Amino acid sequence: MKIGVLNTDKLKPELSLRYGEYPSMFARLLLTVKPDLKLQTYNVVDFQYPKTIDECDAYLITGSKLSVYDEIPWIIELKNFVRKLSTIQKKIVGICFGHQLVAEALGGKTLAADNGWCVGAHKTKLNENAAFYKTPGEEFYLLSNHKDQVSKMAEGATLLASTEACPIAMTSLGNHILTFQGHPEFNKEYARALLDMRREILGEPVYSAAINSLEIETSNSLVSAWILEFIAR
Repeated sequence: MKIGVLNTDKLKPELSLRYGEYPSMFARLLLTVKPDLKLQTYNVVDFQYPKTIDECDAYLITGSKLSVYDEIPWIIELKNFVRKLSTIQKKIVGICFGHQLVAEALGGKTLAADNGWCVGAHKTKLNENAAFYKTPGEEFYLLSNHKDQVSKMAEGATLLASTEACPIAMTSLGNHILTFQGHPEFNKEYARALLDMRREILGEPVYSAAINSLEIETSNSLVSAWILEFIAR
């Protein structure tokens, strides 16, 4: 199995030197579950794409500091690529920015959240549509760090899970798209570094609550297994 990681950000050097870029984070996450997995990075911020769509079995879109509704050339090009992938029902996994971009590209909508930044570990509750993943009504935890969220899903998409702060937190479309607002690739050290960097922007009450939430055990390994099972089926 080969996954193409569509990298949509370049981290600040003080972060990337310590934690790696997003493709490295996903490699650590996914290779723990499937050591023989092949990963290929495409820096779409620099317009790097596979020569042919079939270079990879599936594509994963990372998080980004930018907004999917920004009229930036590489974002517009990535939306076009997502439409091409969806047309032939190539497997797509979207994480945070990727989750939002898939929605935007395929008839949905992403907006700045009314309640502002959503940070820290959040309880995500599966609904009756998520029986493939776990018993409906059960919960899992992922770290979040976003100020935008999907307000309207992609056309034909199915809602799988929600948090209190983010009603559209996990979706699927047909058998070829799976998206999450939360970050299974984040470890708590990196999440803390982001919180510290944005402490003044977040404000002390939001920052403190997010820092306290880092005591919660997250479900990164579980979500990683779901992603790989989704791609394999």
